[in-house]
Amino acid sequence: MPIIDNAVYVDGRRTPDPQDLAQTCDLVRERRGFGWIGLYRPGSDELQAVADEFGLHPLAVEDATEGHQRPKIERYGADRFVVLRPARYLDDEERVDFGEIDLFLGTDFVVVIRHGEAPDLKAVRTRLESEPRLLAAGPIAVLYAVADRVVDDYASVVKGLENDIDEIEDQLFGGDASVSQRIYELIGEVVTFQRAVTPLVGLIEELRSDLEGREPLLEVRRALRDVLDHVTSIAQRVEEFRVLLQNALTVNATLVAQRQNDQMERLTRDSYEQGNQVKKVSSWAAIGFFPASLASIWGMNFKYMPELALPFGYPLALLVMLTLGVVLYVSFKRRNWL
Repeated sequence: MPIIDNAVYVDGRRTPDPQDLAQTCDLVRERRGFGWIGLYRPGSDELQAVADEFGLHPLAVEDATEGHQRPKIERYGADRFVVLRPARYLDDEERVDFGEIDLFLGTDFVVVIRHGEAPDLKAVRTRLESEPRLLAAGPIAVLYAVADRVVDDYASVVKGLENDIDEIEDQLFGGDASVSQRIYELIGEVVTFQRAVTPLVGLIEELRSDLEGREPLLEVRRALRDVLDHVTSIAQRVEEFRVLLQNALTVNATLVAQRQNDQMERLTRDSYEQGNQVKKVSSWAAIGFFPASLASIWGMNFKYMPELALPFGYPLALLVMLTLGVVLYVSFKRRNWL
């Protein structure tokens, strides 16, 4: 069974470890403390064995088995089922990696199930064991410590996303053609991160309300207030990221359209210039066509050509050529072809 750690705590201090889950339940009742069981990616049979020992609700067990749950808190009598979505920023891949932590909290036990690589819950246990006064509050103290670690890890994600957004701004105005795809990908990461962060605000507020007026748990309630402040600030920052990326997408679409318009204008100008050149060439070709035609006809070496006997035939031919050339030139000039 993938049990990372299994311990019984009395007055915030760890007692000799049990040998198995069955003994954990016996020692909890015998020592009047609470048990803390840590699991890593248990299978359905392994999780069911834990559920049988601690009487976990079947619906909560089903959610924990399937995984991929949204952050939430559900009540089953005196027990609670809590889902948290830890996240970490992977610098090498420039993306956010999401995990899942499921917690079953009873009056005298807490079962913590980690489905991802992060966070390091061993460090959370070590921290709480160094603060016996806080750990004496029982399972709710474990929930606080896990939530606090999850929220603290969000800070690196916020920093990573912020760096990505800064890079996108440089790409956006640098004319990088791949910036649209990067914006879409980053929007997806931000929205997924937002879904992990935002529900924690209501979840922690609900936990604090449950602890109101309960004197032994006031320290945990104060600690949860600090977590609430942090997660609220992060939720606001992530919402700002989403708005920035939406605006970047709009600006990018505007810049792309502007570049396309500029290209069309250049193409239009080039086409216009080419048209003018064609008109000029065609006009001069037409002007030269008639003199060339007349000259080619009278240049034929035939004996019987009536025009050859006319005494004024040569000047008449020149006059006709000149007249036709002038008429065509004036006509084309009026049409701005020349």
